Amino acid sequence: MNEMTRNINVPNDWDRSGLPGWCYHSDALLELEKQHVFREHWQIACHVSDVPEPGNYITMDVVGERALILRDQDGTVRGFHNICRHRGSRVVADDKGTCRNALVCPFHGWVYNLDGTLRGAARPRSFPPLDKQEFGLIALDLEVWMGFVFIRFAPGPQPSVAELMQPFAAELSEYKTQDMVPAGNLWTQTSPVNWKSVRDVDNEGYHVAMAHPALQDLYGSTYYDEPFVNGLCRSFATYNPHAGRRWSVRNYVRIAPEATHLPQHLRKAWIYYGIFANAVIAVTPEAVQFYQEFPLSTGQTMLRGGVYRHRDESRRERAARYLAQRIDRDTQAEDVQLTIWSNESMTSKAFNGFYLSDLEYGVRTHHDHLRAILPVMTLPAAPDEREMAGMNSRLRFAAV
Repeated sequence: MNEMTRNINVPNDWDRSGLPGWCYHSDALLELEKQHVFREHWQIACHVSDVPEPGNYITMDVVGERALILRDQDGTVRGFHNICRHRGSRVVADDKGTCRNALVCPFHGWVYNLDGTLRGAARPRSFPPLDKQEFGLIALDLEVWMGFVFIRFAPGPQPSVAELMQPFAAELSEYKTQDMVPAGNLWTQTSPVNWKSVRDVDNEGYHVAMAHPALQDLYGSTYYDEPFVNGLCRSFATYNPHAGRRWSVRNYVRIAPEATHLPQHLRKAWIYYGIFANAVIAVTPEAVQFYQEFPLSTGQTMLRGGVYRHRDESRRERAARYLAQRIDRDTQAEDVQLTIWSNESMTSKAFNGFYLSDLEYGVRTHHDHLRAILPVMTLPAAPDEREMAGMNSRLRFAAV
C-alpha cells in the first residue's frame, strides 16, 4: 500500500453477515433513512464551477427536499431551501440557470435578493409589514471543500466537512480540484433497486476481476479497498502500462500523458474516496468526478453526479478523459445489472443473508455505520411497519 494508507486493521474473526433482507424493502425504514441517513448528513450538491458567475444557480431535489445553490452578487456560493415563504412554491423551477439580480417566485411574484433576503411581496399592502430576514429564504448548512459544494438539510452527527475529510485532504489537494471546470452537465439516472444495493456493490472490489473486464485489464492486481472508518473509506489502484486487452484500456494507457503535476505515486492512480452515507469523489490524473445515490422509493434509486476537467486541458488529456469515461460508462452499466440481481434476492425466502469475504469489509463497515444510526437494522426480522420508528427510538435509547 502507498504512503497515504491509514492505519486500519481488519480482524480475522469479524462478523461476515450484512444487513438482513427486510432492510431493503421496508417503507417505514426508508422514512427513517431519509431523515437520519440523508438529511442529517452532508451531501455533495455540485462544484463551485457549476455556478461560476453571480446569478448562476442549480437546483437539487432529493429525499423530499428541494435545494437551491446559487452565487450571489458578492461572489459567495449560498444554499437555500427552494421554497417560497409565502405559499411554498418553488422559487426556481429549472434545474439550472441564471437570474440577473433577484429571484422571482413564479406563483405570486414574491422577490428575493440573491443573499436570500426578501426584497418584497407582490401587492405588499395586502400584508402586514414583512421583516426582510424573517421572511427570507431558509438557508441550508453549506460548506465548500476542495471546490465541492456540500449541503446539509438538517443538523446531524457529522462534524464540519473540513474536519470530516481531513484524512484525505493532503492527497486530494495534489489534484487542485478547486480549480477544475465542468466537463459536462450534472447528470442523473434512475435504477430499479434499493439505494443500499447500489452502495453494497460500490463498496467492494472483490467483484472487479469477474464483473468488470475493463477495470481488471486496467488495474491488474493493484486494486485494494479500505473499510469505512469515521464515515470515510478509500479504494486505490494504479493502471498497468502493459494493459490493453480492451480497446478503451489499450488506448487510454497509450494516450494518457505523464501527469507531471502529480507526485510520482499518483501519476497512474485511480482513487475513489467514499463518504458516508452515499457519495464518492473519484480522481484520475485527467479529471475528478463525484457520484451519489438517493432513494426515490424502496425499489427505485436516483443516481447523480458530475465530471470536472483541468481548465487548461491538453488534447491528450482530453482524449484520455474521454477513454476513461468510456471505461466508467461500461463499469457503471455492469454495476447496475449487479445491483438488480442482488436486490431481487432481498424479497426471496431462499436468501439467508450475506456471507462476506475478507475483501468485502467495505460493505460490512458501511452497514455498521448504518446500524449505529438506525439500530432497528440489527433485528433479524422486520418489526411491524407501524412500530418501526418507536422500536428504533427504544433501541437507540438502550444503546446510550
